[in-house]
Formats: sequence, structure tokens, C-alpha cells
Amino acid sequence: MNGAHALLRTLVDSGVDVCFMNPGTSEIHFVHALDAVPELRGVLTLFEGVATGAADGYARIAQRPASVLLHLGPGLGNGLANLHNAWRAGTPMVALVGTHATWHERYDAPLQSDIRPIAGTVSGWMRTTGHPRDLARDAASAVAAARGPAGRIATLVVPADVAWSEGVVSAPPREARTPEPVREAGLEAVTTTLRDDAERPLLLLGGAALGERGLRAAGRLRSATGATVLVERFPARMRGGADVPAFPRVAYPPAAAAQQLTGHDRIVLAGADWPVTFFAYPEHPGDLVPPDCEVDVLAEPDQDVVAALETLADRLAPGHRPVGAAWSARPMPTSGLLGVANFAGAVAAALPENAIVVDEANTAGSGLPQAFARGPAHDLLTVTGGAIGQGLPVATGAALAAPDRPVVLLEADGSAMYTIQALWTQAREGLDVTTVVINNGAYAVLQSELDGVGRPGRRAREMLALQRPGLDFTALAAGTGVQAVRVRTAEELTTALRRAVSEPGPQLIEAFIAPTPAAATSMPSPTSQRTTDGS
Repeated sequence: MNGAHALLRTLVDSGVDVCFMNPGTSEIHFVHALDAVPELRGVLTLFEGVATGAADGYARIAQRPASVLLHLGPGLGNGLANLHNAWRAGTPMVALVGTHATWHERYDAPLQSDIRPIAGTVSGWMRTTGHPRDLARDAASAVAAARGPAGRIATLVVPADVAWSEGVVSAPPREARTPEPVREAGLEAVTTTLRDDAERPLLLLGGAALGERGLRAAGRLRSATGATVLVERFPARMRGGADVPAFPRVAYPPAAAAQQLTGHDRIVLAGADWPVTFFAYPEHPGDLVPPDCEVDVLAEPDQDVVAALETLADRLAPGHRPVGAAWSARPMPTSGLLGVANFAGAVAAALPENAIVVDEANTAGSGLPQAFARGPAHDLLTVTGGAIGQGLPVATGAALAAPDRPVVLLEADGSAMYTIQALWTQAREGLDVTTVVINNGAYAVLQSELDGVGRPGRRAREMLALQRPGLDFTALAAGTGVQAVRVRTAEELTTALRRAVSEPGPQLIEAFIAPTPAAATSMPSPTSQRTTDGS
């Protein structure tokens, strides 16, 4: 084997079966090696940001690392936004970055760049292979690092001469670390907090705690202790619908988020990060924890938070049923011209069973948590790191990871234009992704932020308006080989969505929606995210 062949064989033997790529000359030997390693599926994208986002979506659903192949420093830079989202999501991923041959670097050729500091912003593990004999071993180490308990991006930089060198052998898989159990002292401390010490405890869930087991355990704890339960603002993957306990997410606006946390004397972090505002604002503190509130950490990122929650529930809530379980009846369709008020209901009424929902609806998605809590079972993926342009690529990767499940993407118009090239990959691969593009002709969330600064003038408003010309997503979809229709009413959206998810291959629905009022925000307020028992 040459180095590239040995690397791909090592990836497959280590459990990595897909590589998203937009390769260049320095990676051409990897492309050539695909014929020799048919077990590794190569997926071509038209932009590195699509490749990195698709690898993120694939890994979130498959629960094992995907790989992505990037072209030197500029290609890595093009993919950085969605690597950032993957890093925030705790996604296991192997990023392979091709670079110049070791002896060519001294010439400072046009594509020469310092890759390590760029990759370092999103990598939990990083290595540059300096000799062909080390390549396969480094690849096995990268996969093991990515598969670790917290999930992280492992970046392996491979010089071209290392890839083309002959006489290289593949390496056996390396065992990845598994999540460590939470120590008994930590369990005892939180047990005491919830049972004896706290008058108004709050349990904040995140990460692995948002699967069905974690949510059910949290529902039992709420039933027994009366603790308030909140979910992190942007979950990487969360189970919902079909009688799974549903809890409010931390609100996006700082005032609303502060209101959710005010009055609680103890906060228990169960897989969630310390709660802070998404941005800094002159009139709001960045730390959302009230001044007189104490914080307990149930589990660190490398610990088994699900087992810890179930142990707490067995101790504090024996015999209790989960509180906050969703209604099992499908939501009734909504009607009228599409707007923020009826968009979520129109989608929920047509949501297929066991769908994967990718939510980058932004301002139009304010009603989704409440509507989906009453719908069929689904997994929800959101924009974890806040870098827009994630939806289309993540949906692409998710569909490849679960070809037997329907994928429904709710995509804002401005965000869609960051990675619209993903539609071409969906058509090329024949993926069952139904994309609903919400066309309100603006960066609506930024318009709301602009209005909060003061009375904006015409020139300021034009910087956030997607007009002159307006965007034609039906035409853009047709140009990439994706069927598309337009809708303007809630009834039309429900009908079109039902039809689209029943047909094979990618579909796009361009949903024209009334502009969001200036006071609207990109996340629901506490009152619009109630649990189904009214809490």
C-alpha cells in the first residue's frame, strides 16, 4: 500500500465508513485510494463548509466518527464555521487535512499556510504525520481520540509525500476511552441538594442527557422533587415527541433567559455548560446564574451523565412516573397565510414518524418546541455553535447516516445561502431530505437586534434585507437537481410537506412567510415553551 491506501484502510478497520470531501491536488492520492477501499464511502461536496457540516450531521446520528478531507489551510478555513458547530456539539470527527510535501514547504508556494493554529481552535486532538511509517498509526490514534467520551474533532495533517509513499501498512484499531462513572461523592452531594438543601432547585440538561433515557430520568426527578427542568439552548441531539418528557429550552433573549433562572437557589448541571447569554448586551450580565444561587455539577463531559441521572431517579423517585411527558395526539393543522404564529403547527401536523428534524428556522421557529412536543417521535438537531449555514449540510450527513429515516430540515433563507451547495450533494446521493426554506426576505433576528439599538435608518435596514433582488429558492433548487414547490399558506405547507416526505429523493419547499415583528426573537420565550403539563 501507499500511505493514502493504508490510511483509508485503517479508518475503515477503526469503524469510520464515510468521508466527506472537496479534494485538491495535495489530496489526490486519497481520492485514488478510494477504489482500493470500497468499504469507505466517499461523498463529494462543492464547498468545504458543506463537507464539515455533513460530517457533523452524520456523526450526531450514527453516534460514531465521520471523516472529512480538506485541502490545505484555505480548505480548512472554508470549513471552519461548521467545524466550530461540531466542536460545540461534542461531535466525534476525524479531519484529514492534506498539505504540501515535506520538502516543498521551504518554497513557500501560494497555498502554503500555518495549519496548526487554524485547526487548533476546534480540535481536541491534533497531529502532523512526518514519516510514512507513522501514518496508519496516527490515523488509528485520531479515530480513538475522536471516539472519546466527550466526543471531539481529531485533526490529522498529512503531507503529500507521506500519502504517496509506498510500502506502508495499515494499523489495527485503538481502543477509545469510555465515559467514566460519576463518583459516589458527587451523586450523594446532588442527592442531598435535591432532597434537602434546595428550596427551588433547577436541573439543567445538556449533551447525552437529552436522549430518551436521560429525559425520562429527569421527568421522574421533577415528579418527585418538584425541581424545575430546563434544556440547554441549542441541543446537539434531543429526542422528542411520542410521550418523551418535554422541557423548556433556555431562552435566547437574555431577559427571558434570566427570568427562567431567577428565583432558583440551586442549579444542577447535568451534561450542560454553565448558563450564559449568547451575546453581551449593555443592560444585561453575561452570567445567567442568579447572584444568590449555588451551582452543582452532576457530571463532567467525560462522565456518564445518563447513568448518573438514572441513579438519582432511582434514589429520589422510586415508583414515580416522568412529569412533562408529551401528548401523544398529533397536532391539528393550522390555517391562513404563513407567519410565525402558524408555521410550527403547519410543520408539526405533517411531521412523519421517527423523523430527524434539523432546525435552523431561527426567527420563524419560535413555536417549534411546543408544537413538536405534541407530535410523533423524532430526533432534533440544532445549531449548537451559533454559526449559521449548518442546516443544509447537517441534514445531508444525517440522511446518509440513517437512510431508512425521513429527514426534515427547517431552514431560514439567509442561513440557507451560506451552504446552498449542499442541495447538489443531496441530489447526487439521492438522499431523502425535505428542506423547508422560510423566505421572509431578511436576516430577521438581526433586524430585531438592530431595533434594540435604536431607531435605524434606511441604510442600516438595507444591510439586513435580502431584497433587490429577492432570492428564488425554487430556481436555485432546480439548478442543483432538486424538485421544489412554493407555498404561501399553512394549509399549502402541510400538504406539500406530506407529499414531499412520501416521495424518494430530496425535495424543497419554499415557504413565503410574513416578516417577523421587530420585537420577535430567534428563540421562544419561557411562556411559549411550556411543558405539556403546564409548567
